[in-house]
Amino acid sequence: MGEEEQQVGWAFETLAIHAGQEPDPATGAVVPPISLATTFAQSEVGVHQGYEYSRSGNPTRTAVETQIAALEQARHGLAFASGLAAEDNVLRLLRQGQRILLGNDAYGGTFRLISKVWSPLGFPWSAVDLGDLDSLRDNWPDDTGMVWLETPTNPLLTCFDIEAVATIARERGALVVVDNTFATPYLQQPITLGADIVVHSATKYLGGHSDVVGGFLAVDDDELAGRLRFTQNAAGAVPSPFDCYLVLRGAKTLGVRMDRHCENARAIVDLLTGHEAVERVLYPQLPDHPGHAAAAKQMRDYGGMVSFTVQGGEAAARRIAAATTLFTLAESLGAVESLIEHPGAMTHASAAGSPLEVPANLLRLSVGIEHSSDLVADLAQALSAV
Repeated sequence: MGEEEQQVGWAFETLAIHAGQEPDPATGAVVPPISLATTFAQSEVGVHQGYEYSRSGNPTRTAVETQIAALEQARHGLAFASGLAAEDNVLRLLRQGQRILLGNDAYGGTFRLISKVWSPLGFPWSAVDLGDLDSLRDNWPDDTGMVWLETPTNPLLTCFDIEAVATIARERGALVVVDNTFATPYLQQPITLGADIVVHSATKYLGGHSDVVGGFLAVDDDELAGRLRFTQNAAGAVPSPFDCYLVLRGAKTLGVRMDRHCENARAIVDLLTGHEAVERVLYPQLPDHPGHAAAAKQMRDYGGMVSFTVQGGEAAARRIAAATTLFTLAESLGAVESLIEHPGAMTHASAAGSPLEVPANLLRLSVGIEHSSDLVADLAQALSAV
């Protein structure tokens, strides 16, 4: 029985531990070896055992590509040196002159890549509200080649209906790219909802320990996967074997970590809701949150990210960010430790003055897996600073 046949019916947590990770046939090692080889022997010209040069393919990279693709319910996976390297590879699918429709809330690095790097090369873009489906249908630019959505978004955590957006885009011949970094495949699987390509910053929840930078693409279509794999090799922004191993190891515990992330996030939301220092809480589980209905429809839980705006403006937000002790003031997200950041001055500074500019009094929390009572106490004392 082949590995794909064995995987039929396996639950998510089982796939995370076993997909692409059979015991090493040479030694019986239950952990896939880290293959540091840059080149591989050929028995005769052009005849090899599946690998010839590590930029083109590497056994450790194959293992993590198989693992994460299985978690996303996709047939193909491609690993990259960073999330932005993965995104850049996706944008190479476009023909010059084709437009990118970008959700009006998105990661600052994605905005920078599209607006500052690709747009000057002849690839127009528009920021649109992907939650207004009627407007999306009625105001669809004829030159659109790709719709790019995050759900939940970074940093406002708005959620969009992937299936509905994908249906509109498919009718008009555009590719749909979903950044699934915040939700992870444990909470949401965009391929099953009609997305063409799923993007991850593997640095975040997939790796889960703030010790590796990486990117990932999941694709179901053979032809599309072939085009992406060609540019993956041709442009060469691939991860090292050791980085692949760290993501492979981190993703094994993704399911159990996400359960704790979500549980702790709810405890934080309970603290923030109604607090005198808080203006508004942004979390998809709240009934009045934009896209709550979409999140309830397509996610198994609401995630470990919480954003909120504070009374007192930017100065108060900065004081809170500097006053926490367990919540570390730092960029990034999705790891076991809790982080706090001020998006306007940190991860989203590049969006200042654009349609994607974020509120100056916004704080974003990546809620880790520490004990919830300790996290609540730390944030409560920080809120008292204002």
